[in-house]
Amino acid sequence: MNEHVKNVTPATAYLSRRSFLVGTAATGLVLGYAGVPGIGEALAAPSNFEPSVWYAISPDGLVTVTCGKADMGQHIASTMAQIVAEELGAKWSDMRVNLASNDPKFNDPVLGAQITGGSWSTMMNFDAMSRAGAAGRMALTEGAAAAMGVPASELTVRDSMIVHPKSKKQMSFADVVKSGKATKTFTPDELKAIKLKTPDQYTMIGVSVPQLDIPSKTNGTAKYGIDVMLPGMAYGAVVTPPVRFGATVKSVDDSAAKKVPGFIKAVTLDDKTGTTSGWVVAVASTYANAKKAAQALKIAYDGGPNAKVSSESLLDEAKRLQKLEDSGQFFVKDGDPAAALGSAAKVVEAEYTTSINIHAPLEPMNATAEFKGDILHIYSGNQFATRSGAIAAGAAGIDPKFVVMHQMWLGGGFGRRLDADMMIPAVQAAKAVGKPVKVIYTRENDMTMDFSRPLTYQKVKAGVDGDGKLVALSHDVVSAWPTARWGIPDFLTPSVDKKGPLDSFTVNGADFFYTVPNHYVRAIKNELAHNATPSGQLRSVAPGWTFWAVESMIDEIAAATGKDPAQFRISLLDGAGKNDGGAQRLRNTLLAAMGLSGYGTRQLPKGEGMGVACVSSQERATASWTACVAHVAVAPSGAVTVKKLTVATDVGTQVHPDNIRAQVEGAALWGLSLAMYEKATLKDGGIEQTNFDSYTPLRMSQTPEVAIAVIANGEKATGVGEPAVTVVAPAIGNAIFNASGARVRALPITAEAVKASMKA
Repeated sequence: MNEHVKNVTPATAYLSRRSFLVGTAATGLVLGYAGVPGIGEALAAPSNFEPSVWYAISPDGLVTVTCGKADMGQHIASTMAQIVAEELGAKWSDMRVNLASNDPKFNDPVLGAQITGGSWSTMMNFDAMSRAGAAGRMALTEGAAAAMGVPASELTVRDSMIVHPKSKKQMSFADVVKSGKATKTFTPDELKAIKLKTPDQYTMIGVSVPQLDIPSKTNGTAKYGIDVMLPGMAYGAVVTPPVRFGATVKSVDDSAAKKVPGFIKAVTLDDKTGTTSGWVVAVASTYANAKKAAQALKIAYDGGPNAKVSSESLLDEAKRLQKLEDSGQFFVKDGDPAAALGSAAKVVEAEYTTSINIHAPLEPMNATAEFKGDILHIYSGNQFATRSGAIAAGAAGIDPKFVVMHQMWLGGGFGRRLDADMMIPAVQAAKAVGKPVKVIYTRENDMTMDFSRPLTYQKVKAGVDGDGKLVALSHDVVSAWPTARWGIPDFLTPSVDKKGPLDSFTVNGADFFYTVPNHYVRAIKNELAHNATPSGQLRSVAPGWTFWAVESMIDEIAAATGKDPAQFRISLLDGAGKNDGGAQRLRNTLLAAMGLSGYGTRQLPKGEGMGVACVSSQERATASWTACVAHVAVAPSGAVTVKKLTVATDVGTQVHPDNIRAQVEGAALWGLSLAMYEKATLKDGGIEQTNFDSYTPLRMSQTPEVAIAVIANGEKATGVGEPAVTVVAPAIGNAIFNASGARVRALPITAEAVKASMKA
């Protein structure tokens, strides 16, 4: 599949999104798209004006924007439409949204992939969608000028109307499209040369317009993967082995399943993609009967090499690997930390851990597969259409060009739907029974087979000089490597020590914006965890654990040197060298959070404290500057109550203020949930938690007050879906220390750990 995904990095993604071919018709649909309802038709209608492959204007003046990103409740489709509308000059009530398929015309010529993650969507598409909108406006204006017989330079565009103030002549977008006068096209270089609006000229960006997807989601017309119904469709229920990965099926006895009404067949997966192992699918006429048949199957397994692996053995292996001087690769290698630590006036050292965490989106994983001749049709909500199509093709044993992906709305993703495991049982079951098959995971299937956030172990050592100045920091990060599991070289990062590629999505965030002259970050792959717990990207990815360690350690250094932790951070954010610019923006968010929370301005009751943290999530090259002040109360028993979270974030340009605040608040609460409540454990190779009775995310009754400050300064738009996740846990941990003197270093934070540290 590697040949289908090229050069996927934040920098190339941003540049490549400029390369629209405006005004050209949709051409070159691959085999399989012809005659497929809903795919290609809207944009290929001869009477439509298509300024870009990403949107079309119909003769009635409606503007339909096709979103190439997965929409999982973050309203990214509406955001793309809002960006287009700003430069196009369209009236918001004329805007509509559509979701892209895997038609090659939607593949960027450089990026070559449709992927939704990393809080990249708005920041990487803002410029290109703006240029597409502006080009459409220019083409419509020239068409209107020709029709009205006036100079195009004298026309104004607003609310889907093109007006000539001198003569009072005007034409609507609909009029121009129907006239057929809009014919101007743009080369990529011409697109790049378009002068876009400046922030002071915006009339749509920065306005909390109604989200375009809400009506269909509230009246039931929006279709999620679980809503798909096809003629003659059967249903599949999966039976998963007791071991997360590595098990094989020895035998299947379906004699009892044959007594279930509507039972069709038990299909043992033969997954050449290596995504699943040891799975069986029971296929029946209804989902209820498929589940009954699945429960009736008697399956014998070989547990494989990971059958005895546990959370404890994963952690033990991580500690063993960290102690090896030659293990891992360097992500950061500045100065000579070993020498600086050797001569430091004081050395602070600590170990930090995080547990396995599960995505658990509300809509269970599902996919529907149908073969029409040589063409495989997949209906599912997914965050990585390019890779998912390749996985589905691999499961079917066909070329990816014969796969048509029907993108659906997602009932939650959070990184879970970057993986395509749900497509494999659907594809192989449909192939085996000769009819469409919809597979729906139970909650137990999804939790025990999740591509989880990995268990991590981090060792951090810091040295300060006689003046209390931080002079050295070494940081080892040991975990499974989620992105390396994909087998896509372009997602890996060359190590600075030239030892080969590393998975930067396990260490991003450790390359912080503090000025430290001697700084090492080592990425170490825990092969045992990598194989036994195939891990994925859970909302926030590496910064969810790297900043837990970094921001906790910064506080520990401040405490060891008798400095206020907030002022200590400010002194480190001096913008020296490579930190120029970024450090100042991060410093500003910290000051904003401190000011809004009242940090350091009042005496708190005994047992209460405030803690700070500031982060540059997700990646250094695509940072979103975010700070948090957590206010907690700690009881003598060690029980922690989070009273308030104050979050400040620098978003550069805010497209939709209400949506930004909603995403930041949701991210902060997700971070709280990971910090205090969520934990999965591995025993005998399998995840022990199977439902929400044993895996316990944050409940509404546990939700604290959340205050948010958004800094919109007109800079390039940043992402907001994930950064606040990463800043909350260390802020809480630091607040616990200020409230009780207890230092916690493991997530989730428990009353037992707090009490034990208080006694120590």
